[in-house]
Amino acid sequence: MKGIIGAIAGDVIGSAYEFNPTRDYTFELFTPESTFTDDTVLTMANALWLLEDETHSPEKLVEIMLDMCRRYSDRGYGGRFARWILGGDTQPYNSFGNGSAMRVSPVGYYAKSLDEALELAKISAEVTHNHPEGIKGAQATAAAIFMARRGENKWEIRDYIEKTFGYDLSRTLEAIRPTFTFDETCQRTVPEAIICFLEGKDYEDVVRLAVTLAGDADTLAAIAGSIVSATKDVSTAITQRVISLLSDEFCAALLRFNELVAKREAELAL
Repeated sequence: MKGIIGAIAGDVIGSAYEFNPTRDYTFELFTPESTFTDDTVLTMANALWLLEDETHSPEKLVEIMLDMCRRYSDRGYGGRFARWILGGDTQPYNSFGNGSAMRVSPVGYYAKSLDEALELAKISAEVTHNHPEGIKGAQATAAAIFMARRGENKWEIRDYIEKTFGYDLSRTLEAIRPTFTFDETCQRTVPEAIICFLEGKDYEDVVRLAVTLAGDADTLAAIAGSIVSATKDVSTAITQRVISLLSDEFCAALLRFNELVAKREAELAL
């Protein structure tokens, strides 16, 4: 299976290592602690927004995010975002955290053009993460997904992201890994996740590379996984294990979203 399952599976696989980092490439993909986190909840909120609101209004996105996060309240939300959920003030709070990038993958799969992907990513980010770096992280992730879907090769994707967003993607994971630490900013998550995609061979390899950076493991794996799953299938074994951990609501929404994406792809082919 391709699509946003790549982000969800990356989140689940990385969840056990977010606060228990590993640099062992042979780590267990699933442990008793493996679960979906806020990355998946907010990814599904974005998917529902695109499914239910043809106008793509920020107000509807906020409504869906608040409803879903309040119902799935124990999924590890960051402090400022948790206050946004519960505080009654739904204005954006100038964040440049990696939350804007971890939730944006549905945009990259839904968009019919690169311009649409960039615009929807901006809306998705700025309801909370209206800092330029927060918007940039979401747009870079959505653009990479869209370009991979359209058959652009890795070098074309790298060049576009570097020129458009100013990220240094010429670094190698071998050079990054020794000094990399836990960091929840877009600036220190999105470029590294994209490099995992650039260096990885297939879905599982990309996710293993992301987790073993020993940083914000679930989000690194969700972002990297969301890009590689535009071109490489998430294996049946991983997909089935991840789906078994999701709520019925999320499984139904995932199916609906995949059907919508397939319909839009067919329209593009006409």
